[in-house]
Amino acid sequence: MSMAAVFTRHRELLLNLAVRELKLRYRGSALGFLWSVLIPLFMALIYVVFLRLLGGRGVPLADVIIGVFAWQFTVQCVNAGLTSITGSANLVKKVAFPRLILPLSTTLANTVTYAMSLLVQFPLVAVLFHYSGQSFSPWIALLPLVLAAHLVFNLALALLLAGLNVVVRDAQHLVGVLLSAWFFVSPVMYNLDFVARHAEQYPWAPHVFLLNPLAVIITGYRACITDGVVFPWGSSVAVSLLGIALLFAFAYRTFQRLQKDFADLL
Repeated sequence: MSMAAVFTRHRELLLNLAVRELKLRYRGSALGFLWSVLIPLFMALIYVVFLRLLGGRGVPLADVIIGVFAWQFTVQCVNAGLTSITGSANLVKKVAFPRLILPLSTTLANTVTYAMSLLVQFPLVAVLFHYSGQSFSPWIALLPLVLAAHLVFNLALALLLAGLNVVVRDAQHLVGVLLSAWFFVSPVMYNLDFVARHAEQYPWAPHVFLLNPLAVIITGYRACITDGVVFPWGSSVAVSLLGIALLFAFAYRTFQRLQKDFADLL
């Protein structure tokens, strides 16, 4: 079944599974949704304090907060998508429904969580802008386009990993290691100016760096939110955006090809 058919014919099931995902995530937790805000805030503050203690040159705290919140969105989609099929083995083996709904519902739930976290992120960034003399970018209206690209990218990762984790169970162990490495090569705790300063002898380095889709997405968030941040339009960005589209197509076809064996393998 195509993804469009899933949205039109099974939207109630999709929404119910997304709501279930949100309820299970915060069940029994005293702070509930606040953990989705507190964890990236703690990460940002720890980085800034540690870097200052080392006497290093950091980046604006607002940039760090924007990057960490975006990174957490991707991590949550990856982790939830990874176990979306294996964690619902009984449902997959006993009920006939489009398996595509499972990674879709987890990604939708995480998108809702991220959208809600933005309601906390924006006032916090506004306070930081007030004390640092910065302001919001006039391009903030384009923020939904960046969020849409981010959503497609995260969904592609969720689909790909959901299918592979059924066939190759070692994938869940490898993903944690790859995420740790990916964190340091993505501008989560730094920005493109930081990269340019530390790669003055290698002018090609920033262009290679932008081949990372998450680098383009996080920089897009900062360009839409922070005035003075220029989005680095160029061939590297075009290749990166094309890569997101190709990754989504590949992940979708791979998932559709693997799903016929899910019930036998679980």
